[in-house]
Amino acid sequence: MEEVLSKWHEVVQKQDAKLLKSILDKDAVFYSPILFKPQTGRKKVMVYLLSAARMFEGTNFHYVKEVVNEREAILEFNAEIDGIHIDGVDIISINENGLISEFKVMIRPLKAIEKVGEKMKTFLEDMSFWDKLKLMF
Repeated sequence: MEEVLSKWHEVVQKQDAKLLKSILDKDAVFYSPILFKPQTGRKKVMVYLLSAARMFEGTNFHYVKEVVNEREAILEFNAEIDGIHIDGVDIISINENGLISEFKVMIRPLKAIEKVGEKMKTFLEDMSFWDKLKLMF
């Protein structure tokens, strides 16, 4: 788990798509605080995680606590977007192959969820980002 978390922190810092791809299982599942339905498959998970990394850039995003065991980690984070304080957790599960199999994000308070949803929509609609990401597949 330590190696995966180290790489995850590097992904967040550098928005490194190749590195993210290397730590995600091909059948990984992403649970969004905004979307009702889980997103399944490496490509979809990469789109959401890389969009979130871009969205949080310049927001004072930082992890404040990590609770880790052999196959799971809970990473608590804080950020601020447009004056709205965000508290959240990333819940990461790895499989027997040492790859991320599930990634769940939970955010509070409600205003933060609304702001993250608004910003994520903007990033997901950015076609230049999609064009760059297509090069990874």
